[in-house]
Amino acid sequence: MQSSQSKPRVLLVEDQPDIAANLFEFLEARDFIMDLAADGVTGLHLAVVNDYDVIVLDVMLPGIDGLTLCQRLRQDASKGVPVLMLTARDTLADKLVGFSVGADDYLVKPFDMPELEARLRALSSRGASHRQKLLTVGDLSFDTATLDIKRGARTIELNYTCRRILEVLMREYPKVVSREHLERKLWGDELPDSDSLRSHIYALRAVVDRPFDHQMIVTVPRTGYRLVAQ
Repeated sequence: MQSSQSKPRVLLVEDQPDIAANLFEFLEARDFIMDLAADGVTGLHLAVVNDYDVIVLDVMLPGIDGLTLCQRLRQDASKGVPVLMLTARDTLADKLVGFSVGADDYLVKPFDMPELEARLRALSSRGASHRQKLLTVGDLSFDTATLDIKRGARTIELNYTCRRILEVLMREYPKVVSREHLERKLWGDELPDSDSLRSHIYALRAVVDRPFDHQMIVTVPRTGYRLVAQ
């Protein structure tokens, strides 16, 4: 049995209950950590706000179809997580469309479960190896595997939302990150009514910036936020 840290985390987006249940049961029994979405809107939300090693994506979905979901994941959310498309369409033209919107692999229904498992392990290894675990900006460091955050010699404790904001800012450094991009990363399409982002930025600054002489989290008026190393 693999340790929980080495288990691939998979998002399955499939609207047919029987197929979803079979895939979920098969993969979970083989040490995959599974999340499930039954429609495209939910799938996009989960894919944006969470970090997965691979996404299994049906093409025909209610709400948002799989091709549109994959395209939005790549272009709007800038997510590079590997995507395996599942579909009954088996022509070369269909496959080329899938690859054109950012899919990494393509499996035609019906398929053998062991083949799916092999493809997912290959893709999840690729995704894990390309995801930077230790983020560093100036004297600020964030180990996304252990969740250890330090500025200089001081250890910083953050709640989940503030950690997510900091991770986005550090991964995008030195670019300006728009408010819209941050909100989508945090809440997907279901944005809170109040100005929650501003409140979380305030809380983040209180821990990351206030005890130090140099302020790293900078507001760019009418645009968003960025980190400044020095």
